[in-house]
Amino acid sequence: MAVTADTLERVVQAALGEDVGAGDVTTEATVDQDALGAAELLVREPGVVCGLGVAEAVFRALDPEVGFERLVEEGAIVDRPTPVALVTGPERAILTGERTALNFLGRLSGVATLTRRYVDAVAGTGVAILDTRKTTPGLRALEKHAVACGGGCNHRFGLDDAVLVKDNHLRAAGSVHEAVERVRATTDLPVEIECDTLEQVTEALAAGADAILLDNMTPDEVRAAVGLAGGRARLEASGGVTLENVRAIAETGVDEISVGALTHSARSLDVSLELK
Repeated sequence: MAVTADTLERVVQAALGEDVGAGDVTTEATVDQDALGAAELLVREPGVVCGLGVAEAVFRALDPEVGFERLVEEGAIVDRPTPVALVTGPERAILTGERTALNFLGRLSGVATLTRRYVDAVAGTGVAILDTRKTTPGLRALEKHAVACGGGCNHRFGLDDAVLVKDNHLRAAGSVHEAVERVRATTDLPVEIECDTLEQVTEALAAGADAILLDNMTPDEVRAAVGLAGGRARLEASGGVTLENVRAIAETGVDEISVGALTHSARSLDVSLELK
């Protein structure tokens, strides 16, 4: 998904406010005010590069005179330590922005890289790998952008753009049928129902659900749900998905697999900034 300029400004200002505070006392003491320099941003291990836009925004927020040249495209796959951008201009801005820019670059590249591993694991099955709302507060747009850079697909962004009736909603409504009826009365959005048993799948199909989330089901249960649905609803498998079992889940015939780990458990890539 595209990250808007307003979103970049918001997250960058929050991150710089947290890191810089009242001022970078070390840089201001050791670097002349008018010093100019150049530095490379490096991704030091194999992976998918993501976060160049927000890294650039960090340096430009500190000093609009900073130059930022991308040496690879966003979403590029690197297989060895690789310079991904050249930062030039006022050295104070470069050094003050170093950690914030690296935090974004490493985090988002990590999300994109883990996503690519899941996407590669299901290659040839036609199954889409989806993200979830299990994102870092305030960074959802950036992390979902990273998922897309890794070849994944974005699920709903928030509570206002899609319907997903989960177990607690079903308890509150009283039944699958009642929940679907209530949703249909208030919105034209497609209705997705979370089901953790095959009995619930049957109920959701009878109620006319557009999509069904198969929650924490085994591959055999997912396969049975695919047979029950017969193409009448889009099927999404979720819960307990790992790199070790995602292929088996994909081969059941399900349409999509959502993986919270893409954003809540991705390891940041090793990145650095080196003055030239």
